[in-house]
Amino acid sequence: MSDPGLSNSDDVREFLTSRRARITPEQAGLPAYGGNRRVAGLRREEVAMLAGVSVDYYTRLERGNLSGASDSVLEALARALQLDDAETAHLYDLARAADVAPRVRRRRSPQTVRPSLQRVIDAIVGAPAWVRNDRGDVLAANELGRALYLDLMAEEVKPPNASRFTFLNPKSRQFYANWEQAADDMVAILRSAAGRNPYDRDLTDLIGELSTRSEEFRTRWARHDVKYHRTGRKRVHHPIVGDLDLAFEALELPGEPGLRVNVYTADPGTPSEDALKLLASWAATQREAEYGRRS
Repeated sequence: MSDPGLSNSDDVREFLTSRRARITPEQAGLPAYGGNRRVAGLRREEVAMLAGVSVDYYTRLERGNLSGASDSVLEALARALQLDDAETAHLYDLARAADVAPRVRRRRSPQTVRPSLQRVIDAIVGAPAWVRNDRGDVLAANELGRALYLDLMAEEVKPPNASRFTFLNPKSRQFYANWEQAADDMVAILRSAAGRNPYDRDLTDLIGELSTRSEEFRTRWARHDVKYHRTGRKRVHHPIVGDLDLAFEALELPGEPGLRVNVYTADPGTPSEDALKLLASWAATQREAEYGRRS
């Protein structure tokens, strides 16, 4: 899914080629053999040797044919190409997709949440929380979550989508303190999702839209980078309370495959904690004002 409509074999070829190109012989513990190499990274025969497979077999794999590749072969490839956990999982996803017909794998991203799940995140007080699906649609949020992502929640297309906001809304460049990193992360998350479920029509449509409308997205999509987005820091400049430096946890929901809860907290005793409390007060004021208008 380098571009919408490209086959699994295209994805496999471009992923393996890009991972091979980034590893130098020195990094792989191999002699460089002088300065007359025609490739930036490892040669195919070097990857084959490191993985313990024949050159012909590795060439077949890199041309896009992972069908039938055993777990031991995939593990050997991951070691040879020095893949991290997210990249290794992506390789396995690509291999699984190669063995299953598209009509079997066609599954849509979840578009709704159960009322009980909404109540769970509403019960989280003092911390912004939201529920998103694999393609980054925000399906539910608590009051502080809606206040934190004020401009994202105001997007005309519903449900609001974090990737669409990042690449198509100019306000995202003021919101994210490090927009470049946020953009890199967003695309890597989408690439991982595409590997897990390559026949998700909603996901394919989103990637097609972003590829058509954003050169920044196209450039990043072509890198085939993938990553887990389970925990870390989120630094933003909020239009109401200013700078926030928050820790986040992304919690998978075993009962709702494809959905995750993101929860953001401020370190105790920091300006971000004060700003988050101020944001909560502002959000409560907005709620009361809205209630007054409706009464």
